[in-house]
Formats: sequence, structure tokens, C-alpha cells
Amino acid sequence: MRRFLCWPVLMAWILWGALGTAQAASPKTVLVLGDSLSAAHNIPVASGWVQLLGARLAKMEPAWAVVNASISGETSLSGRHRLPELLDKTQPAILVVELGANDGLRGLPLGALRENLAAMIDAAQQRKVRVLLIGIELPVNYGPQYRDGLRAVYADLARNKHTGLVPFLLDGVALRPELMQEDGLHPVASAQPQVLDNVWKGLQPLLR
Repeated sequence: MRRFLCWPVLMAWILWGALGTAQAASPKTVLVLGDSLSAAHNIPVASGWVQLLGARLAKMEPAWAVVNASISGETSLSGRHRLPELLDKTQPAILVVELGANDGLRGLPLGALRENLAAMIDAAQQRKVRVLLIGIELPVNYGPQYRDGLRAVYADLARNKHTGLVPFLLDGVALRPELMQEDGLHPVASAQPQVLDNVWKGLQPLLR
């Protein structure tokens, strides 16, 4: 005997299948806004921690996509100017902000860094985007006052604006010469998995 599905059930199945296909085709996005530390400076692009992150997230169920908007030389001010368009274009669920190293290396006022990072966090949170703030350390020759102030910028913003925080991107890497390039500022390719592990500790809770 031939069996027929009733029309409401058939339509429900069709709609459910279409919804599943749409979800599979449009994974949630992590937008990374950073500088050369996130732009695979002087190493193969595929070896960079952001690319490694994309490969890890692609294996999750459901999968996530990663958009790397990092540019070598980026400062907090230039990142602040670029962010609104990036948010509109990529519609991310999570924003990872890895900026401030170039501000610090140039000795720019920490108040300006704080203002720029705060503006980026606000712009993301107004769109219901979760934020992970990634901190950076400076060489010791910048003096304890400036270095301590830089750490405080990230810690205070993360606490007051309720963001995720990675206190130091290069934790476990920066003080190991074999893991750093000759400039002493950028990790080599073999150090990128450790950098990713540092980021993952702060990012994983935001993926849930």
C-alpha cells in the first residue's frame, strides 16, 4: 500500500532541511583584528596562529569561520577606524582584539590606547558581539611604569566591560630566543601553536 505524508508534516520536513542547510552554509564567525603578531609576519601564512585557529574551529560541531583582518603596523587608532565597516561586513559572533603593541613600541600615551580599545569594545557589544581582548608586553627597556600601565589597560577594560582576556599573547614564547625571530618581537612558525593555545584559553568560553 502506498503511503502518503500529510501536507503539514511534509512542509515541516522541508523547512527543517532548509534550516539545517542554511546553518551549515553559514557558520558563526570569529573576527580577528590585530597587528603583525596576528598577520603571520615573516612566516608562511598557513603557519600563523589565526590560520591554525581557523583549522581548529572548522572541525567543531557546529563549525566556526575565522576572518583575519589583521594588518602589520596596525595601531589601536587605525583599528578603531576600520572596525565599524568590518563588523557590518562580517557580522561576527566574536571579536578578538589584538592591538596595542605598536602603540606601546612608539611610546604613545596609554590613555589614548585605553580610549581606542574601549571604543572598539563598545562598538562590538552594541551589536551583541562577544569580545576577547588580547594583551601584550613590552621589552624591559620601556621601564616598569609604562609596562605596568600597559598591563593595567587590558586588565581594567576586560573587568569593567566584561570581556574575555588573554593577559599576554606571547606567554611562554617571548622569553625563549629559539621561539622568536631575529627582531625579538615576532614568534617563529614553530611557536605559533603555543600562541594559539594562549588565545584558546580566553576564546573557548566565548564559543559556548
